[in-house]
Amino acid sequence: MTHRARLSRRIAFRFSIFGGAAVAALAVGSLRVGVPFMARTAFARTPADTAPVFLTQMPPGYRDWTWISVAAVGSPVNDIRAKLGNPVAVKAFRSGELPYPEGTIIARLAYKQDTSAINNNVFRRASAGRLSPDALEKLLAGSFVAGAATNVQFMVKDSKKYASTGGWGYGQFTNGKADTGAVMRGCFPCHSLGPKNIDFVFTRYSP
Repeated sequence: MTHRARLSRRIAFRFSIFGGAAVAALAVGSLRVGVPFMARTAFARTPADTAPVFLTQMPPGYRDWTWISVAAVGSPVNDIRAKLGNPVAVKAFRSGELPYPEGTIIARLAYKQDTSAINNNVFRRASAGRLSPDALEKLLAGSFVAGAATNVQFMVKDSKKYASTGGWGYGQFTNGKADTGAVMRGCFPCHSLGPKNIDFVFTRYSP
């Protein structure tokens, strides 16, 4: 083999190694830089498409829906919350169906925690001689009933209409009027913090 042939072969060999490495590096760089850009481009939407859609009217007849569960929140909120569901929601809760089917509506009715003089007097009389004064005061301090209503919230499952918020539409109504602004924009970010397998719903059915 001539000197020129050997030189050409060395150049070709080095190019095959370092050129291939350069191509690989370029490909990796494309994965690091290009894919996010492609993802942003593929899922780019106009502000109107990504803007959350909130409920502006309360679903009719919700006060006659079936009871699902109840919860209480401590200080500084200090409220109790009744959870109701429309027939679609209740059927899904009872069967454990996940994700929740289209048309599911969950209502949350919140009330301030209040004390009941009648209840407390009965507790005092029934506990006389059975509880120490300190134990009785602790019992009464944790006893409350539903007081003044604060607001009503809803979650409505419609995967197409509410695609930008996980398939759920959110609504909060105070004194019968729909709330807007920052209080509503925080609904989906809060619900998205839960486990992925609960379809953004924290409530569990209490049989």
